[in-house]
Amino acid sequence: MAKRIINFGIIGGGLMGREFASAAARWLHLQGLDFEPCIVAICALHEASTVWFRENIPTVRLATTDYRQVLDDPQVDAVYIAVPHNLHEQFYTDAIRAGKHLFGEKPFGIDLRANEAILAGARERPDILVRCSSQFPFFPGPYRIGQWAREDAFGKIIEVEAGFWHSSDLDPGKPINWKRRVETNGEYGCMGDLGLHILHIPLRFGWVPKSVRALLTRIVDERPDANGLLTSTEVWDNAILACDVETQNQAFPLMLSTKRIAPGHGNTWFIRVLGTKLSAFFATQNPKQLAFLPYTPDSQAWRMLDMPHTSAYPTITGSIFEFGFSDAILQMWAAFCDELIHGPQMQQPFTCATPEETHTSHRLFTAALESQRTGKTILL
Repeated sequence: MAKRIINFGIIGGGLMGREFASAAARWLHLQGLDFEPCIVAICALHEASTVWFRENIPTVRLATTDYRQVLDDPQVDAVYIAVPHNLHEQFYTDAIRAGKHLFGEKPFGIDLRANEAILAGARERPDILVRCSSQFPFFPGPYRIGQWAREDAFGKIIEVEAGFWHSSDLDPGKPINWKRRVETNGEYGCMGDLGLHILHIPLRFGWVPKSVRALLTRIVDERPDANGLLTSTEVWDNAILACDVETQNQAFPLMLSTKRIAPGHGNTWFIRVLGTKLSAFFATQNPKQLAFLPYTPDSQAWRMLDMPHTSAYPTITGSIFEFGFSDAILQMWAAFCDELIHGPQMQQPFTCATPEETHTSHRLFTAALESQRTGKTILL
């Protein structure tokens, strides 16, 4: 099968840039696709950060510390940008204006104003595909939950809960970094860094918050800087958001939580949907297991489905094996490339997070900050 090659530039030489490079290198893991990414350019803030890419990706022919060189390269079709939040507005809008298809990291702008500037740029170039990274819905369990939602299998929704918890900040001696500073991360704190991940599925199926009451906590007040001197932490460590959802025919609570300090959790993403016909629960702690409860008048028993390695895009992996984080990243990238090549006729229906969904997340996080300041429920 002849494949359409998509030439990518990576802007940001950190962890997620390397994850995309790894996904591109594993493209042969996917089956039956007529497109393939090829990484031809890398930009990192420091020259040393480009070394890994130049040593491991033979197709890279441009390695630079100036992102504009990537955007000016006529052979680059699309860019993946993973940089601190304060750089999103400039980098993302510059990429769109340069005519590069854009896959960016959340939260798509350091604040609501920056996000709206990015969306304005995207509206000026409807020919450019703009999407946001969010891989967890591509695990087999959440993907099945999405199928049930499309089929209206849950009946009337009783409540939905979604969260993303880890404990990497539990150690007070962990040095402060850009994600712990308002200047580079923004006031949202953990919400901006983790929140779109938990909103991707609810927003996709129309479960949009109409109001929010927020409980935000800053647990570790000081951390050592690069010189070992204690400096004040500026952003929220944990967030719990109680939201009201109203759709055409129902209303229900949506509970959202993002936590950087959740003892016992290495990196747990979860979603729970309770409905009058069907309920379901998935957590990455047990990635092969999907709990579900089909309601009958004489039965209230949760069932446990040991999920096979089934995915949005077929792979060479046998169904008896486990699905993991790197598999979800690969599936997410396949969805972006599929939509870029085939548009609405893409192979499966679940797209990566849209700019409009990032905007809804920004409106929610901005309201959550106001709720924390005032102690009130804020209408969106």
